[in-house]
Amino acid sequence: MGELLKGREVIIEFYPVGQYVKVSAMDTKSLTEVSIQGPISADESVLKRNVLRRLEYVMKKKGLI
Repeated sequence: MGELLKGREVIIEFYPVGQYVKVSAMDTKSLTEVSIQGPISADESVLKRNVLRRLEYVMKKKGLI
């Protein structure tokens, strides 16, 4: 998890859609949610890292962290 998200509860969901997988992450405290998509063959750890980076980016942009 990104350094700025340490200690925060984040829910991550993987949802396969055809040849792609939609990955959503939500910070439970601020209720901020983001999604990414990637190929179904992608490594789960890579998709998880990318969605957490996006969540961190959005929360920083909104001034939440």
